[in-house]
Amino acid sequence: MPDDAPDPTTQRLPDRLDVVGLGSPLVDVLSRATEEQLAAAGLSRGAMALVDLAAAEVLYAAMGPTIEVSGGSAANTMAGIAALGGAAGFFGKVADDELGHVFVHDIRAAGVEFHPVMVPASADGGPGAEAQGTGRCLVLVTGDAERTMATHLGVATTIGPGDVPEDLVARAGVVYLEGYLWDLPPAKEAMRRAIEIAHERDGSVALSLSDPFCVDRHQREFLELLLDDVDVLFGNEEEMVRLFDAESLDQAITSAEETGLLVAMTRGAKGSVVLTPRGPVEVPAAPVDQVMDTTGAGDLYAAGFLYGLTHGAGPEECARLGSLCAAEVISHLGARPEADLRQLVREAGLLS
Repeated sequence: MPDDAPDPTTQRLPDRLDVVGLGSPLVDVLSRATEEQLAAAGLSRGAMALVDLAAAEVLYAAMGPTIEVSGGSAANTMAGIAALGGAAGFFGKVADDELGHVFVHDIRAAGVEFHPVMVPASADGGPGAEAQGTGRCLVLVTGDAERTMATHLGVATTIGPGDVPEDLVARAGVVYLEGYLWDLPPAKEAMRRAIEIAHERDGSVALSLSDPFCVDRHQREFLELLLDDVDVLFGNEEEMVRLFDAESLDQAITSAEETGLLVAMTRGAKGSVVLTPRGPVEVPAAPVDQVMDTTGAGDLYAAGFLYGLTHGAGPEECARLGSLCAAEVISHLGARPEADLRQLVREAGLLS
């Protein structure tokens, strides 16, 4: 499949990027589902599970009509920043297959600078085939708009420190890391290398906790990252409570304050809590007529927040920008914005 999106290697590139993200390039496959279908698939409602290729194929066969769109948590955030008018870059691994070319086209068409690491796709199903192919995320959306995900990462699992595009990362004001990747030892080292480059160039590092079960698996290492490596922390209420072994939301907020980091905690329909120099501030969720699909809500919240952060906004205004972007993305199926985010920001009187 030809990749006819603009190729950044043939264009004049900005000397500085607002944010560069590292994550798993995925193509999302979304479908409506019932509680019974989730149970039959053995999936935990509202969570993300990593599955092998065989399980992904079985689940896909059982799904109803689907919508396929490029996704991946950090990639969605970068697409949101670009939609707001920011300068965003992304890096990750895709296969030289149909889904890989779709992903490359879509993220470049969204205005994100992407120099893909493309690897040959396995055509024979032989040894090593399990790690071949572009990653895909099967998203089951129940009637209350909750999304449950089964993800086969494909070649995204093979990214390592040697794949980090140092020139790209060095141009970033903020390097944004997807916590999901911490499950993969080579990707963990790639993240550490990106952190090193960011700090060498006086850039900041933002970490998304990604998933409560991800926090359970890596709590100690995530807490260690907060000591010296991370400047901005994103997570939802459940993730923060688990990260800090807290017994309540208030206790989690107190523990988060003690880190001295810029912390944004999302709370769904209750909005978010952002830690400011004046203490914790509750920011309400932006209104939305109808919640259709919560896929990407946290990703687009981070997009709005980081766009504000790199354009002179204070923490509370950053949170309001995040809430505005999250509200847009949950109003339709799919994890990337469909409305003109810049117009929404103007209408809301933000960044005036």
